[in-house]
Amino acid sequence: MLIRSFWAFGATAKYTLWDSRLRVITSSVLHIQLVFGVWLYIISPVVSYFWQHFKQAVHMREIRFFGMEHVFMMLAAIIIMTIGIVKVKRQPTDQLKFKTQLIWFSIGLLIIFTSIPWAFSPLIHRPWIRNF
Repeated sequence: MLIRSFWAFGATAKYTLWDSRLRVITSSVLHIQLVFGVWLYIISPVVSYFWQHFKQAVHMREIRFFGMEHVFMMLAAIIIMTIGIVKVKRQPTDQLKFKTQLIWFSIGLLIIFTSIPWAFSPLIHRPWIRNF
């Protein structure tokens, strides 16, 4: 979606039915991911430990990340992207639609990428494959 928005904004393309459908599909996927994320948050033993031992856990970087930072950053990203989806529908011209979509989705995606516990991250990391 971002690549299409970037290309279409630069090429002065028309905002087609396909672009509108892609926006709706993206919105649906975001909100389904939100439901799965909330479910995983509720059943997570790390999050359970965080809330049961809040005073100690808030000082532990990895526990705090999963108990508080990750969930709030992902929620903020979904809210930002949802605002972008609504704003795109209200834009009068095709170029403004692509520009609005590009800006709001780029911000949301940047927040998402910085909130993922990558294996190579110096702040917080999880291994690619864990032992069971």
